Amino acid sequence: AAGNPPAAIGKGFAIGSAALVSLALFGAFVTRIRHSSDDALFSLGVNMLEPLTFAFLIIGGMIPFAFAAMTMKSVGEAAMAMVMEVQRQFDEKPHLLDANPTERPDYDACIAISTKASLREMVPPGIMVMGTPLLTGIFFGVTAVSGLLVGSLIASVQLAISMSNSGGAWDNAKKYIERASPDSELKGKGSDIHKAAVVGDTVGDPFKDTSGPALNIVMKLMAVLSLVFADTFYAVNAGRGVFNLS
Repeated sequence: AAGNPPAAIGKGFAIGSAALVSLALFGAFVTRIRHSSDDALFSLGVNMLEPLTFAFLIIGGMIPFAFAAMTMKSVGEAAMAMVMEVQRQFDEKPHLLDANPTERPDYDACIAISTKASLREMVPPGIMVMGTPLLTGIFFGVTAVSGLLVGSLIASVQLAISMSNSGGAWDNAKKYIERASPDSELKGKGSDIHKAAVVGDTVGDPFKDTSGPALNIVMKLMAVLSLVFADTFYAVNAGRGVFNLS
């Protein structure tokens, strides 16, 4: 319990750090394009009111929500696979819960499930986060990438703060109720209030431990990739992309 406040404070610092790093990388991206350009592209900065930039600002704002949903779903699927494996072992070895069991659980199977799930389930969200800025820059140009990065940064910061704080609140609410006396208003462990808090904790754990911290990576990874491939984006129709819309 004593470690919960420092952990929550540390997550806040991590989110703030990721936001500042992403903002700095976005500035570096704009500066790189400006120095590579021979025309007026980015000479006056990024105009977020341009139709193409504003459209990708909205798309960038949707990416963190899609990423968070995909990671939450991945946690649920991995947990269900673990439950099925545990149930299988109990069915095949019914004496596992005896005081002196003669059989040993198959720990390796559970470890393999969690390891494979953690790698397999992160492929789709990883492709989305890495592929979106690359495809946007190649097909729609650097102004579209600028809108994408700004939208992703704004939405990621808000969603990361919300998920980290909400998940921590739900987790600690359950612990607070468990410490309450059965005669108190909260009724303590085993009550209907406690059962409701357990449901909240089930959702809150992946909120604060999976999706929330992972959004820090979303912010930085999209900005880093855009900066690294800035010259590649500019090489396609002088930064206007394959469709030459800007």
